[in-house]
Amino acid sequence: MRIDIITLFPEICRTPLDESMMKRAQENGALQLHIHNLRDWTNDKHHVVDDAPFGGGQGMVMKVEPVFKAVEELKMETPNAKRQTSNAEQKAIHSRKPKVILMSPAGRRFDQELARQLSAEPHLILVCGHYEGVDHRVVEHLIDEEISIGDYVLTNGAIAAVVLVDAIVRLIPGVLGDEQSALDDSFREGLLEAPQYTRPAEFRGWRVPEVLLGGNHGAIAKWRKEQSQKRTRENRPDLLRE
Repeated sequence: MRIDIITLFPEICRTPLDESMMKRAQENGALQLHIHNLRDWTNDKHHVVDDAPFGGGQGMVMKVEPVFKAVEELKMETPNAKRQTSNAEQKAIHSRKPKVILMSPAGRRFDQELARQLSAEPHLILVCGHYEGVDHRVVEHLIDEEISIGDYVLTNGAIAAVVLVDAIVRLIPGVLGDEQSALDDSFREGLLEAPQYTRPAEFRGWRVPEVLLGGNHGAIAKWRKEQSQKRTRENRPDLLRE
C-alpha cells in the first residue's frame, strides 16, 4: 500500500509514523509512506497557501490551487511495493485510481469497518485541512471522501491523519506479528474487547479471574464473550444500538 499525506506540518506526521509497527511496515515493504509539505506546490516566493474567505468571516481558508496541483501530481504515481506480485495483480493495482481523502470534522465518522475497507486500497492520498478549512471546490471536485476521527475539532488535520494511517496499516496482512491480534481487536464485531490480565496472578489482594487460570479454553472463550458484551454495555452502549 502507498499512502501520501499532504499537510502544512510534515513533522507532526513523521515522528509518530516512524515508530513501532508503522516503521516495521515501511521496512518490510508493506507500506510506502510519503509525507509532503503543501507549500511545495505554491508558485509565489512566500509560499502562501491561505487567503481570507469570500463573504467575510473569521480565520483563513486554504487555497484551492496548491491542493489541486499536489493531488493531481501524486495521482500520477502508482504503488510499487517490494513484495513480489503477479502480472495480473500488478495490472489490477495500476487500474485502480488512488482514493483521495480530506481529513475534516465535517466528514464521515471513522470506525473500524471503514479502516478495514481502506486497508484494501492500493493508494491513499490524505489531504490535511487547517485554518477554517479548505476551499469547498476541493470537496466538490477533487476528493472522494471526507473523514472525521471524532466529533471534536483539532488544530489541524495532520493529527487526524496519523490516527487514520495507524488504524489502517495495522490491518494490512503481515504488519502485525500475530495476525490474530487484528481479528481480536475491539470493534471487530461491534463490541469492545474483553479485559486482559498477565502476571502476577495476585496484586495487592486483587486476583485475576479464576477462569483464565484454569486452562479450559471453552470456558475462557465464553467468559471473554460475556465480558465483551458487559464492557460494551457499560462504556459504549451506542455500539449495541447500532
